[in-house]
Amino acid sequence: MKAREPAAKRRGIAKAAATPPLAARTLHQSLLRELQAMAAEKDSFPFALGMPAAELFPRDAIAEAVRLVLSRDPVALQYAVPFEPLKLHVVKRMAARGVACTGSQVFLTAGAQQGINLLVRLLLEPGGHAVVEDATYDGMLMALRPLACRPLTVETDLESGMHVEGVDAVLQSGARPAFVYTIPDGHNPCGVSLSVAKRARLAEIARTHEVPVIEDDAYGFLNYSGPAPPLVRAHDAQWVFTIGSFSKVLAPSLRVGWIVAPEAVVARLSILKHSSDLDVSTLAQRAVSAYLDTGAFDNHVATLRREYVARRDAMGRALEAHFPSEARYRVPAAGLFYWVELPRRVDTNDVLRVALAKERVAFVPGRAIAADDGDRVSNFMRLSFSACTPERIEAGIRRLGRVVKEALR
Repeated sequence: MKAREPAAKRRGIAKAAATPPLAARTLHQSLLRELQAMAAEKDSFPFALGMPAAELFPRDAIAEAVRLVLSRDPVALQYAVPFEPLKLHVVKRMAARGVACTGSQVFLTAGAQQGINLLVRLLLEPGGHAVVEDATYDGMLMALRPLACRPLTVETDLESGMHVEGVDAVLQSGARPAFVYTIPDGHNPCGVSLSVAKRARLAEIARTHEVPVIEDDAYGFLNYSGPAPPLVRAHDAQWVFTIGSFSKVLAPSLRVGWIVAPEAVVARLSILKHSSDLDVSTLAQRAVSAYLDTGAFDNHVATLRREYVARRDAMGRALEAHFPSEARYRVPAAGLFYWVELPRRVDTNDVLRVALAKERVAFVPGRAIAADDGDRVSNFMRLSFSACTPERIEAGIRRLGRVVKEALR
C-alpha cells in the first residue's frame, strides 16, 4: 500500500495548482466561447459566433464516406501517418487559389486554430512582437497571450483590407516582429477582403524585410462575387505560410485543416504537433478525402454560397430597416460577418449587456476582438449571418435595433 504524502508536500502541490505558470495564468476564457452556450438556446438569436449552418452540413455524404472508409481501410481506426491522398486534395484546392505546392509542403492540422497555435509556437519567442490588425480574429489573440506577446497593430481599410503600408512603416522603424498575421478573404471581424494589389505588396514587404506572413484563409471558399483572388502565398512561397480548413464548408467537428509552408518548416511543425496530439484523426482524414474523391465538394460549396448570400442580404435589409441611420456598415463580399460602426459615444460592450438581458440577442463587441485596449473599435459590433435563417435574422436584428436606438438616446 502506497504511503500518504506528507502534509507539507500536499500543501505544496495545492499551491502549485493554485498558482500555475505564466502561460496558464495569462489564459482567459474567450467571450466568444462564453457566447457559444447561448447559441444552442432555441429562444436566442446567435449573431455572435461564426458558426456554419448545421442544416447545410452534407450529413448523408459524410456518413457514406465514413462507412466506405471503415469497410475498406483497416488503418482507419489506428494511429497512422498523415494521409497522403488528402494532402493531394489540398494541393489541388491551393492551385485554384494561385498557390503551387506539393504534398510535402502541406501539413495537416486539427482545424485552422491548431495551425495558428503551431505557427505561433514555432515563430514567437516569449515577450516578442507580432504585427496584427487592431481588430482581428480572437483565436490569434488567444494564441499570443500565453507568450506575453506585445502586438504591433495596424489599421484596416474597410474597402481594401489591412493597411499594408502601415506594416512596412512598422518594419522600417526597426521593429523585428516574429510574423505578420492577415486574413485575406472575408476578414474576421471586418468582413473585407484584401485587395489584389495589397496581396502582392504584402508579399513584397515580407520578402524585403525577411519577416514571415501568416495568412489565415478560413473563409476563402466562401467568396460571393466570383472566384477568390490568388492568395498572398501566390506571390511568395518562401515567406508566406497559408492556413486553410474544411471547418466552415464541411463540418467543424471533423477538425481537418492544413498549413502550406516550405518543407523545412513542415518538418519542424511535425515535431511540435507530435508533442501535443500526435496527429489529426486518422478516420477524419480518410473520411474527408473519400468525400472529396466523389467530386461533390464544388457543388456543395456552390449551395453554401447561394444560401449564405440569401442570409447576408437578409441581414443587410434588416439593418437598413431597423438600425438607426447613424449606423455604418458594408455588405461583405466573402465570409460570414458584418462589421457595424455606431457613433463614437456608444460602447458596444454596454449594448451587448442590454441586448442579452432584454432581447436574447448575442453579438461580438469590438473590444472583445481588439489587439490593444479596444478604444478605437469600442463602438463597433460584429454580426454573423450564417447560423440563422433569413426570417430569424430579420426578427433578431429588429430586436437588436431597439437596443441600439435606445443606446443612442
